[in-house]
Amino acid sequence: MTSTGSRQFPRSHRLLEASQFKSLFDQPQWRASSQHFLLLVAENGLGPARLGIVIGKRRVKRAVDRNLLRRLMRESFRHRNAELAGLDIVILVRANLNNPDKVTINAELAKVWSKLLAKRAVD
Repeated sequence: MTSTGSRQFPRSHRLLEASQFKSLFDQPQWRASSQHFLLLVAENGLGPARLGIVIGKRRVKRAVDRNLLRRLMRESFRHRNAELAGLDIVILVRANLNNPDKVTINAELAKVWSKLLAKRAVD
């Protein structure tokens, strides 16, 4: 049984192991941040971009809000997947975000993706 979500965001596009997250936390090639998000990024030497998401319960109290943020982050990542090819990316929520607004979050994610792509273009 295959769900639509697994076809759109396959395992090959996810960071799954602690070691993958740890390498990005320890030595990211680039960082991009906004008011609520921090991106830690490194080249992965593979074809597809891979995404990891970290949302602490202290930052976002309600599970429904954390799940909404995950969905918005994954959707934003999918729209930029071609531009982000070859990167491992961890998105951290760095400020309290209770009752997130979809429009505001999408706009902020778009800005932080643009910052990242600009930094990557310079290097």
